[in-house]
Amino acid sequence: MAAPSAARQAVALASNGRLAEALALLEQAGMAGDGEALFARGLWRIDGRLLERDLVAARADIGRAAEAGHADASRVHAAFLAAGIGGPRDWPGALASADQRERALIDAMDLDEDGEPRGIPAPEALHPGADIRLFRALLTPDECAFLADLAAPRFRPALIFHESRKQFIRDPLRDSDASSFPIVSETPFVHAINRRIAAASGTAYAQGETLQILRYAAGQQYRPHFDAIPGMGNQRIFTAIAWLTDDYEGGETEFPELDLAVRGDRGDLLLFANALSDGRPDPAMRHSGRPILSGTKLIASRWIRQRPPDDPVAGFGQHEAEAPTASV
Repeated sequence: MAAPSAARQAVALASNGRLAEALALLEQAGMAGDGEALFARGLWRIDGRLLERDLVAARADIGRAAEAGHADASRVHAAFLAAGIGGPRDWPGALASADQRERALIDAMDLDEDGEPRGIPAPEALHPGADIRLFRALLTPDECAFLADLAAPRFRPALIFHESRKQFIRDPLRDSDASSFPIVSETPFVHAINRRIAAASGTAYAQGETLQILRYAAGQQYRPHFDAIPGMGNQRIFTAIAWLTDDYEGGETEFPELDLAVRGDRGDLLLFANALSDGRPDPAMRHSGRPILSGTKLIASRWIRQRPPDDPVAGFGQHEAEAPTASV
C-alpha cells in the first residue's frame, strides 16, 4: 500500500492537534512542488480556521498547485482570477483555465473583453404597484443545462446559518435541496452568469451573494417568507430567480399580498425588490414557492445587497466558511 500523501498526513496531524508539524510538512512538500500539498494549504488559508485567512497567499499557493498540474487547483485558480480574489482580476487568464465545455459556452456569450455582458433583454413589468420584472430567455437552454450539471453532485438539504448557535441548521421554511457556488467554486462560467444577473438588476457584481441552485421535488415548497431581513445593515434589496427547468407542475412563485403568481419558462429570470427605501422589508413582498405537484423544479437564485460587503475578504455571511469541504 502506498504511503499517504503529505497533504493527507498533514490533515491527520492537524486533526490530532499537531498543527505546527502539519504546517511544516506542507511547507516542505510545497517547496518541492507538491501540488496537492500546495492546494491543501491554500484551502486552509481560505478557510481561516487552521491558518489565518489570507486570500492573497491562498491565491499564490493555489496558482502554484495549478502550475504543478493539480486539476482542482486549476479550477479554483480560474475562479480567483475571474472574480479578482486575492489579487487583480484577470478575465483572459481565467478563460485560459476553463475546460472545453465551459469555454464553448462562454465563447457563445455576448461579452466584452472584461467578461461583462454587452446587452440584456428588456424586462416585462409584472405588477403596477411593485418592482417585479421578468426577463425572458436571459439564460440559454445550454447554460441552464450546464448549471444543472454543475449543481448535481453538490446538492444538500437546504440550510441556513443560525447566528446565535453559530452553526448551519435545516431551513424551516424550505424543504428543497440546495447547491451553492462560493468563491472556490465560482468558475468563469458561473462568474459570467453572476455578472449577467448583476447587469439585469442594475447593480454591481460585488453586491451579489453566492449563486445557489435549488431543487424542488414533488411535494416540496418554499413557505411564505421575506427575503429582506429586519435590521440588516446591508439589506437584500433584490432577489433574482432563473428557471433552469420548466417540465414540472405547480411551483409558482406567489406574492399573496399582490394577488400575483409567476411561472417562468426555462431560462427566464424573475427579479423583484425586497425592501423599502429606508431598508425595511417591504410588507407587500412576502412570497412563497408553491408546492411541486409533479416533476422537478430547478432554479438559480441570487440575493443582491445594497452595497458590496464592508469586508471583501470576509464576504457575505457564513457561506464561504464551508467552501474547502465542498466539491470543487
